Amino acid sequence: MLLALFNAGIVWAGVFLFQNAYYELGIVLLTLLVLIDFFVFNPKAYPYRYTIPALILLFVLVLYPIYFTVKIAFTNYGTGHLMTRQEAIERILFDPNFTYVPEDSTPVNYMVFSVYEGLKPTEDFLILFEDGGRIFLAEKPVVTKKSGNEVLLRESSLFSVKEGTVQLDGTTYEFVPWPVSSLEDVDAITSNGKVYKPLYSPDDPSLKKNEPFFKVNIAQKHLNRAEFWYDDQMLMLRISESGKWYFYPVKRLYSLSLEESFENGKIVTKLVVKNNLTGRKLAEKDGAFYDYDRNGKEIFVVGYMDYIGFKNFSRIFTDPKISGPFFKVFTWTFTWAALSVLFTFAIGLSLALVLNDRSLRGRNIYRTLLIIPWAVPAFISVLVWRNGMFNETYGILNRFVLPLLGLEPVKWFNDPFWAKVAVLTVNTWLGFPYMMAVSLGALQSIPEELYEAASIDGAGRWRRFWTITFPLLMTTVAPLLVGSFAFNFNNFVNIYLLTGGGPAMAGATTPVGHTDILISYVYKLAFEGGRGQDFGFASAISIIIFFLVGGISFVNFKLSGAFEEVSE
Repeated sequence: MLLALFNAGIVWAGVFLFQNAYYELGIVLLTLLVLIDFFVFNPKAYPYRYTIPALILLFVLVLYPIYFTVKIAFTNYGTGHLMTRQEAIERILFDPNFTYVPEDSTPVNYMVFSVYEGLKPTEDFLILFEDGGRIFLAEKPVVTKKSGNEVLLRESSLFSVKEGTVQLDGTTYEFVPWPVSSLEDVDAITSNGKVYKPLYSPDDPSLKKNEPFFKVNIAQKHLNRAEFWYDDQMLMLRISESGKWYFYPVKRLYSLSLEESFENGKIVTKLVVKNNLTGRKLAEKDGAFYDYDRNGKEIFVVGYMDYIGFKNFSRIFTDPKISGPFFKVFTWTFTWAALSVLFTFAIGLSLALVLNDRSLRGRNIYRTLLIIPWAVPAFISVLVWRNGMFNETYGILNRFVLPLLGLEPVKWFNDPFWAKVAVLTVNTWLGFPYMMAVSLGALQSIPEELYEAASIDGAGRWRRFWTITFPLLMTTVAPLLVGSFAFNFNNFVNIYLLTGGGPAMAGATTPVGHTDILISYVYKLAFEGGRGQDFGFASAISIIIFFLVGGISFVNFKLSGAFEEVSE
């Protein structure tokens, strides 16, 4: 039963994803479903049943994100380029923003009728229009085009009222009274036991009290992106210069047109988008449509996600406003990761050597106290350092410590050098307990006989350290140091919480600061860009980071022989 429900849920999710053009994720889910059913129903695949949870997580949280990142890196996906080309064309053709009211047009008189529950109007409404001495009835517009959950277009038709009745799809609307000379003379419209009473008209002062309900519950919910058709005439709700909401005859600004061109010795017919006012076709390039103003200057209309090859990667090297900051971030990322490992290991090892001395009394107490920074959640420690220690106005360092030493206050977050000192200090504080714990464990694994033999040979403390302790220690901790380097290479939290990557780097066209490392730079590009989000460029840098970290880790592991026993 549970398996049947699971299958039904996954199939429904897969169909939903396909219907919304998420083909890759739909394929992933359906592939998972096939594998899971195979593991469950095939007796020979019985052991693999226990891998199903890991398989699901592997597909959904690892493989698909990797595929999606690689795919996005070769596109212009980002702010202004979030939809497909088909969706962009539909938006150009149907979005009310791409319509216009002809200069000689006048507003059409209308009145909204609603079903009341007691004295309270409802959203069950009809609209009467008066044009050329004739009265027309329109029902609530229905959604005819959507993009995901976003409504692109609602439509309704106008039907002429003859002899006081209108019949629509088996529903008869009767007008009370009839005949009438204007909309204001209609007291009610009845249909199937419902009674529609006057709700709103911009020119009827007696209905002014219902204006808020009309604007919030009728106009914004049901008349937004709504078209009312009569023959070839389209009416849409617009706000007049007087501030009143009227229906106007509206024309679409753009339409599709076929154009023939001669390419590669052949006549090719293309579907192009044309401006109905100027008769000029829109330019299409770099994943976007452009119109032209009166001076012939291109105007961005709408963009869509398009394949752009290696353009995101080449931007790093060809655009000086990107390459300059990028290589500064690149250099600082290596420096940050290396110094973080060096400082944490040096301090952690020094403390471990002290705490490993058996003559030291209260070693367990010292170990407990020194492990506390590791036990406290990192984000809490970072915020304490940021607001309590490094705050430039009331922080302990600037307010008490530095004046006590006769030094000027330091601009911890506004000077590039001191900002880097601050992030390294905090990271050292957070990282040395881990190195101390690792070093303590490694020190206790070194046989005492080696030290005794060295002492008999006359080796001093430093000699024993450099010839026995350090080499044997490194065989144990070297892989951990490589792992720590890779961790700090992507240590986003400390940088982002402490300085936010700042201070800002002057002259850069992308959001970047002097303490930004590559991963925080990627985050800003993807989610905090001043000109919008640039997922494509951020994905390209993510791929570079992946190969950098992977390459560095591989080389270091090979040099340190960390996997020597595994390979054998």
